Amino acid sequence: MTTNRGRKTLLLTLSAAAAAAVAGLALAGGGVAPAAAAGLTWGDCDPKVKPLPGQQCAELSVPLDYADPDGEQIRLAVSRLPSTRPEARRGTLMVIPGGPGSSGVQRLGQKGAALAEEMDGAYDLVAFDPRGIGGSAKARCGLAEEDRWMVTLRSWPGADGRIDENIARSRRIAEACARNGGAMLRGLTTANQVRDLDRLRQALGERKLSAWAVSYGTYVAAAYAEKFPGRTDRWVLDSSNDPDPKRVARGWLEGMAQGAEDRFPDFAAWASHPDRAKDGLRLAPRAEDVRPLVLGLAARLDRAPHPSNRPGVPLTGVMLLQALQQALYSDNSFAPFAQLVTAALDPKGEPVLPPELAGAMPDEAAAITVGVICNDVDWPRASVRGFERAVAADRARHPLTAGMPVNVTPCAYWKGGAVEKPARITDRGPSNVLMIQNLRDPSTPYAKGLRMRAALGERARLVSVDRGGHGVYLGNGNACGDRAVTRFLTEGARPAEDVLCK
Repeated sequence: MTTNRGRKTLLLTLSAAAAAAVAGLALAGGGVAPAAAAGLTWGDCDPKVKPLPGQQCAELSVPLDYADPDGEQIRLAVSRLPSTRPEARRGTLMVIPGGPGSSGVQRLGQKGAALAEEMDGAYDLVAFDPRGIGGSAKARCGLAEEDRWMVTLRSWPGADGRIDENIARSRRIAEACARNGGAMLRGLTTANQVRDLDRLRQALGERKLSAWAVSYGTYVAAAYAEKFPGRTDRWVLDSSNDPDPKRVARGWLEGMAQGAEDRFPDFAAWASHPDRAKDGLRLAPRAEDVRPLVLGLAARLDRAPHPSNRPGVPLTGVMLLQALQQALYSDNSFAPFAQLVTAALDPKGEPVLPPELAGAMPDEAAAITVGVICNDVDWPRASVRGFERAVAADRARHPLTAGMPVNVTPCAYWKGGAVEKPARITDRGPSNVLMIQNLRDPSTPYAKGLRMRAALGERARLVSVDRGGHGVYLGNGNACGDRAVTRFLTEGARPAEDVLCK
């Protein structure tokens, strides 16, 4: 489909009031007008969310506990970009973020302009902050600062592979969350996000929703399609993972080890290319030399951390590997990581720590990071020796992640275990799902995405994209993949069989 680029200008100049008026007009050309949005009062967004022109915000009231629907209510932050072409409008497209722990409102601000241009007025674009995040009601665990750093909240083993500190920290985090989290923390589940999404559908006055879900959001979307199959219209799952109900996030974490192996050759080819020399970022003359260079540097940094741009926070080997994991998400992050490596190789260099490594995350962010994955499914109470064996084996197989993906987490000591039984994704339901997946994804590896494809059966078609990185649609510049998703959402045209975009 050829998009109308000129309408982007209209979207970005339309005032919030005018957009609301346009979205509510009685339609005459086949467009579908939304019903009254009961319980939603749209207004200007908080400037902190960096809204687009025309982006509106509201609050949705939902039960803290759906077993007691008339009990305590909590507020969720909701946002929309109304269609600027009422005659073309066919419904609402939900933008479902990843995580657990990502803001839908912020993602709409980041992707809304490009998405609106592609959709060409076919939808109101709507997103919400899941409970626990952004402008929505939050939970807290009361964690100590040292337990809220990315490299401590994630269970990176010690330099020698020891996990004593990981065991102690996991117990400490689980105990603090049980002591301080209360009902709000226990309410952070995928099942409740599914219910909240359906409450939002009702408040929007829509009989059905369409969706573009990314990463963890694909599990939310798949669970919604399983629970409410008749309420789904056109459903896009971008960068899916294995939905195995016995493992859920435990399996997702383990997959990161293979994901890093799949993706690293892209970085190695980039970092050894002669073009990098002019910027001082060519790490090695051959691609096969980049891996031992990075792993050797990580080992040296664990023995002798390098002073960084942040006083008192030196760069360690674990921090370098965590920075690598983040860098593999996007080609745009290759240069900053190469700069980090180059500075760390220079005894007089000053490595600039990426933002996610430069301080502790807020307590509420840490709470949802562990809360959802621990509440969703029972994790094994393996012995310390069992975790030690798993970490040792994984470090040998996948040194780029050093055993972190299979190490102990607070979920091993989580009080109460799973809140309810996880969703089982099946092939029962309408055939209205389009999956799209990169072949070399560091976070949701292609092999894991195929598990979601198998679970959905004839309900889905898969567009595989011969690219690396995490997130496909409107994310990596692959015209073939972008075109397939746009055509499906705007025209309903889905490939007759699975396809590969080279």
